[in-house]
Amino acid sequence: MRSPVAVLTDSCASIPERLIEQLNIDIVPYYVHRGTEVIRDLVDMTRDEFFRWLSTAKELPKSGTPGPGEYLEAFRRLAGRARDIVTVCMTSKGSGAYQAAMVAREMAASELPELRIEVVDTLQVAMCHGWSAIEAARAALAGASLEKVAETARQVARKSTMIQTADTLRYLYMGGRIGRAAHLVGTLLNIKPLIGMEDGVITPLGQARSRHQAYKKMVDIMAEKVGLGARIKIGYVHAAALEEAEKLRSLVEPNFDCAESLIAELSLALGVHTGPGTVGVGFFPL
Repeated sequence: MRSPVAVLTDSCASIPERLIEQLNIDIVPYYVHRGTEVIRDLVDMTRDEFFRWLSTAKELPKSGTPGPGEYLEAFRRLAGRARDIVTVCMTSKGSGAYQAAMVAREMAASELPELRIEVVDTLQVAMCHGWSAIEAARAALAGASLEKVAETARQVARKSTMIQTADTLRYLYMGGRIGRAAHLVGTLLNIKPLIGMEDGVITPLGQARSRHQAYKKMVDIMAEKVGLGARIKIGYVHAAALEEAEKLRSLVEPNFDCAESLIAELSLALGVHTGPGTVGVGFFPL
């Protein structure tokens, strides 16, 4: 039996595998180009293996966006079980996936005329992008219409906030994704920069002298954004830094009413730009 709406997103949403399966979310992989080797994100290599290698890499690999062909193939696949599709993409200002999905939608219009497809540009990344897909999938499973599922994705994306810190911004800088935070690159080694996303572009949120101080500053920024004690859904993201994500969680959770809380490791394609050791949050108020 065909379900009304299928939700499609990509590997950069960094959604935990158990939720991908539970919520029937379909994933299009990004790519990582390591020299002449092409790695499908989260398909051909584990995160552990990749981040171990990345910490010693002499040359930064490049991430690659799925093309219209990959999206068209996904649309064909999903047409077998759904009448409509909502495709949730990371910020169009940092990736070409949204544009690729839009081209694929045009291609599908003649090949699959009965299939309706909505493409959502979240203007977000990592778990903020992920939450948008998760909540859209939950709406779809609850029987919501194509329009309602797409609007759910957009609303969550609009309300979501990302805050991340890392030992270095070298990876973002080398990968060309530094956005408005470029001036932080030259900071001293013992300074932990904090970055966020504003209108789809990486933006600086300040800096701290240690990881612990950076985590405390994250809590302060969250409080400014939604108010202490606010009811939220939150994902703690990390790149080969689970222990640090747990430390951050222990500081955050006493200060907010967390209706849902999960830990997610960044995908390979995002890890290329953040580097191992990155820790952060993606959250939205209820």
